Amino acid sequence: MTRLTRTPKSPIWRGALLAALLASTALGGFAAADARAETAAPATPPAITPAVPAQMVPDFADLVARVKPAVVSVTTHLKVDPAAMEGIPTPFGMLRPAHPQAVEAKGSGFIVDANGTIVTNNHVVKDAKSVSVTLADGTVLPATIVGRDARTDVAVLRVKAGHKLPWLQLGDSGQVRPGEWVVAMGNPFGLGGTVTAGIVSALGRDIGSGPYDNFLQIDAPINHGNSGGPLFTQDGRVVGINTAILSPSGGSIGIGFAIPSNMVSKVVADLEKTGHVTRGFLGVETQPVNPTIAAALNLGKGDASGALIASVSTDSPAAKAGLKPGDVIQAVDTRKVATPRDLAVAVADVKPGDTAKLDIIRDGAHQSLDVTVGTMPSEQVASASPPAQQEGVGLALAPLTPNLRQQLSLDDSVNGAVVAQVRPGSPADAAGMHTGDVILGVGNHAVGSPAEAVKAIHGATQSGKAVALRVMRDGHTAYVAIDPAKHGSSGTANG
Repeated sequence: MTRLTRTPKSPIWRGALLAALLASTALGGFAAADARAETAAPATPPAITPAVPAQMVPDFADLVARVKPAVVSVTTHLKVDPAAMEGIPTPFGMLRPAHPQAVEAKGSGFIVDANGTIVTNNHVVKDAKSVSVTLADGTVLPATIVGRDARTDVAVLRVKAGHKLPWLQLGDSGQVRPGEWVVAMGNPFGLGGTVTAGIVSALGRDIGSGPYDNFLQIDAPINHGNSGGPLFTQDGRVVGINTAILSPSGGSIGIGFAIPSNMVSKVVADLEKTGHVTRGFLGVETQPVNPTIAAALNLGKGDASGALIASVSTDSPAAKAGLKPGDVIQAVDTRKVATPRDLAVAVADVKPGDTAKLDIIRDGAHQSLDVTVGTMPSEQVASASPPAQQEGVGLALAPLTPNLRQQLSLDDSVNGAVVAQVRPGSPADAAGMHTGDVILGVGNHAVGSPAEAVKAIHGATQSGKAVALRVMRDGHTAYVAIDPAKHGSSGTANG
């Protein structure tokens, strides 16, 4: 055996020791290690070979490859009127054009049959002068608008490609469960063919965008331009249309909303058939049952929910069935009604002309009434916008009925409009408006009805300025200033 005589400080000694420590197999002895250290550099470590894990993370690549050919980009061509630009500052040194300019807006959509029928959001195409669609292979085709429905934010387009197109099947959103994997695809910020994945966070969300809100909440990132794109499950079936995001900043924070496919299916069928949507109609104005109203109506703890009727339209289906202000509707056929939104959705789903059974509470007693459901008059124009005051300041108003006067302790000398609902996160909510407030005037002008209040508020807020409402609450009168530009901390924005 060769004796090791080098000092610990010797570089040669350290090289030999390092070689011995790095050896991957046992050495025959110090002599062999010592000899190699004299003549050879340390061996290069072998490359790392990745091992195949026992369990793989979900991979959507094959699914996306199948779905992508049916997803399209939607380009809406708009005209901007220079008169509408008055008062908007331009950058230093730039001149405002004297003639209308062509402006483009981007959105998403998906093909639902081989003949070129495309589903997207109403807000993507509602102000269009013309619409074009870009297919996944880059082909650009002109599109016609078959029909639009503002209440659900769904629109149907059609293109002629000259050949059959790949298409997606609408699935059953009623089978979707929170925690389920979903994939969103679309055209965010003009970046076509973008894919994101996440899970379903919640079902049945009401975000205050319309009377039939029933959104799927998802955490798959979506952004501006994703509107109208499909949300699909791992079997490739579409369960929703990506429509809105919750965002204080305007960008994705991981909270998005999709219109459920079961709602989309009915709307699309109606739009394809007639160009508009037919919905059931009762002819009542309703409001939520809050604890104060529940106590005033002598409702028990188990009955402190439903849709309280504030007024009944003359000659309406509700009037003919005997419904009265003060009645609380708690069910339509077998569907429970906990809020006015529940009532709107349930009645809308009843075919006009059919009879529905209503479970109500009147004077503290439970009753059942049969009503022959009519056709909602406003649906004659499917793209009609929601009431201006709801979009602008976030108020839903009701007339001062005898029943409400009694509940609010108001005599016949008080005229105005009752606040039936304040949309959470709206300018009215930020200003401190409450359900049950009575709007007596807008600015210096008195109002005597919801219609007069709506018209006055709309006129006052058209320029984007704050509106002053003269409000009576608990017998006291004061002005409340509402700024349409101010919202609560978490508002909604179209995706």
